[in-house]
Amino acid sequence: MRLFDLSLRFKLPLWGGGLIVATALAVSTSFVVQAWDSLNQDLQQNAEDIGRTMAPSLFPVLLHDNVWGAFEIVSLPFSANPETALHESLIVLYNDRKVYVSSRPEEHPVLTELALLGPDYAALDGDLPMAADAGIFARAARGAQRIFVAVPIANDGVRLGTLIVTYNKSLLWQRFSRLLNRAFWITLLVLGVLLPITAYWGRRMMLPMRLVTERISRIGSGELEALDPALYPYKDEVGQLFLAYEAVLAKLREKAEFEKEMLKSERMAAVGRLTASIAHEINNPLGGMLNAISTLKRHGDPDPVTQKTVSLLERGLSQIRETVAALLVEAKVKSRPLGAADLEDVRILVMPAANKQGTRLSWVAALPNALPLPSTLVRQVLINLLLNAIAAAGHGGQVAVRALTSETHFVLVVENTGQPLLPEQLTRLFEPFTSFSDSGNGLGLWICYQIVTQLGGTIGAESSKEITRFTTIIPLDLQHDASTAQNLPD
Repeated sequence: MRLFDLSLRFKLPLWGGGLIVATALAVSTSFVVQAWDSLNQDLQQNAEDIGRTMAPSLFPVLLHDNVWGAFEIVSLPFSANPETALHESLIVLYNDRKVYVSSRPEEHPVLTELALLGPDYAALDGDLPMAADAGIFARAARGAQRIFVAVPIANDGVRLGTLIVTYNKSLLWQRFSRLLNRAFWITLLVLGVLLPITAYWGRRMMLPMRLVTERISRIGSGELEALDPALYPYKDEVGQLFLAYEAVLAKLREKAEFEKEMLKSERMAAVGRLTASIAHEINNPLGGMLNAISTLKRHGDPDPVTQKTVSLLERGLSQIRETVAALLVEAKVKSRPLGAADLEDVRILVMPAANKQGTRLSWVAALPNALPLPSTLVRQVLINLLLNAIAAAGHGGQVAVRALTSETHFVLVVENTGQPLLPEQLTRLFEPFTSFSDSGNGLGLWICYQIVTQLGGTIGAESSKEITRFTTIIPLDLQHDASTAQNLPD
């Protein structure tokens, strides 16, 4: 795998860490170079300061040829710190380039020519100006082991000699190594702090993007997983990506729910058309058979066994007729507006069933005025819902009814305790011949759905451990009552 193919949660910390390391190295290198130049300049400046300070004191000593006095003067700077004598030395030269006195006489004997003291001194001897008006001369040749600063010992244009301040470069390297060591540890400390922060922040910032990528890759399989906003509560580009994903997710869920409802409506419509067609086909021979039985009972003289058989056939055919009538949801009749008396009639009709099971019925359904809704259809919806609720609540259960009105809608809510409905039951609740109890033919809720849908409303169910609730919302549209008169059998 190539570096550029790595995940951003690894690539971002790596690139960030690499930039930090490169920056730290560049800054450290710059600091080291600057420190070397500064040390070199400071060392030369220190040598020049020593030479300028001591040269005036050496002039009278040389003038009177006081060797011991000159030795005391050049040895004075090292008396306080003898260790510096290992790296520094002071040499006083005659004008003929011979040693007059030195702070280290064992290495620089008196009257020894400068060129004979060593290669570095020989190189200095070749470059050292000895003119009376010559200024301070400094020499720090590359490859040489020493740094030299030559200060003329002169007064009023008379030059008696030269003071040479010598530094061994080991002293420079010693000081430079201390600075280098300090810079190394400071750089290491900074990297030790910044690199983990960069790694953490990179992974922290890429975590939402990784989660969004994983969720998007699973959208095709139908998995619509939400993301916790607390994962990245900021409003930058990554935060905006979070919000955009949530918006897309909401749209996809809305679309999926819409498609689900559309599929359900199409399926219900197809089932409705099929059942209505079957019902019409059954009604034709069914009417003839019932007419024949009625004629036989009125004009025939059947024996008791035949009479019993005919009665049994009549009851069976009547039951078939009622079932078929329930499927014919497009039959039309006229119906009066819905009033408070209609709701009270329904309460009176279902009270025996509630009392028989010991179910407590709570009723909050008062209509201030008549509503432009077909009373027959609304009554049938309410009766079906209440009978189902009473049966589901069981002995000692509770059923609550609330009827609410607004300027535009009539809302009917029926709630019951008891065994909750399963999710797979909720999806098929309003399909015909779908019964989840031992009694009933599974047409009650189908009829409710057909009536409410043809009235332009909606009916839905929700169920939890505590309660099951059916909510019906019907628009108060006068056209339903005036021009679209629909019914089911009373």
